[in-house]
Amino acid sequence: MVLVHGAWHGAWCWEKVQPLLDSAGIDSIAIDLPGHGDSTEPLTDLAGDAAALRKVLAGVDDVVVCAHSYGGVVVSEGAAGLPGVRHLAYLTSFPVAPGESATTAATVEAPREGPDSELANAIRIHDDGTCTLDPTVAISGLYADCAPDDAAQAVARLCKQSMAELQGVATQAAWQDVPSTYAICTEDRAVGVGLQRVLAARCTHTIEWPTSHSPFLSRPELVADLLIDLARG
Repeated sequence: MVLVHGAWHGAWCWEKVQPLLDSAGIDSIAIDLPGHGDSTEPLTDLAGDAAALRKVLAGVDDVVVCAHSYGGVVVSEGAAGLPGVRHLAYLTSFPVAPGESATTAATVEAPREGPDSELANAIRIHDDGTCTLDPTVAISGLYADCAPDDAAQAVARLCKQSMAELQGVATQAAWQDVPSTYAICTEDRAVGVGLQRVLAARCTHTIEWPTSHSPFLSRPELVADLLIDLARG
C-alpha cells in the first residue's frame, strides 16, 4: 500500500491509518512529496511529484495506491503504465484526465449549482510562486469533523504548496487502465460533493462516507477498512 498525501500536507496525515493497516498485516508506505512533510528537497511541479512517486513504485510487483485530494493528480500521472499497480483509491480526490490540472478540474468540471469551496477562501498566493492556507479558515475547510486537538495539530503542520503543482497539466491517466475506487466525502467543504461525483464517475467503483475532507483524521477506520479490503481483494 502506497499512500499519497494532498496539497499542503505530508506523509504525517496518514498517522492514524497506518497502525490499523499494520494490525491487519498490510505493509504500507506513506510518502512525502518533494518539499512536503519531512522532505528536505525543494518544492517542484506536477512532473516532479509524479517522478517521486514513480521512484517509490519502481519494481513493486503488487501494490494498491491511495491518493487524497491533489494526490490524485500525482497518482493519475505517476502510476500510469506501471504493471505492478493493481488498484487505485481516490479519497475526495482528483483522477484527472490528460490535459487537465487540479485547478482546471476544480473549476471547469465543477457543477454550477452547490456551495463554493471554503478552502478557496483560505488560499493565500505569494510572489515566490507558492501558496499557503489561512489557518483559521483551513480548519473549517479541511477538518470540520475532526477532533479539535487533531485539527489544531494538523493545521500547524501544513506547509507551502507550489502553484506549479496545482496548475500542472497531466499527460496520462492511470485510472484509464487500472481498476479504481473513489470515496466521496459528502460533508466535504473543500472539494464540493457535486464535483466529487463528476470525478468519481471516471472510476470503476464509488463509495460514500459521511465525512469532511480529511477522513484519515476523523474516521481513520473507514479509510483503513477500504484499503484492507482492496489489499486483500
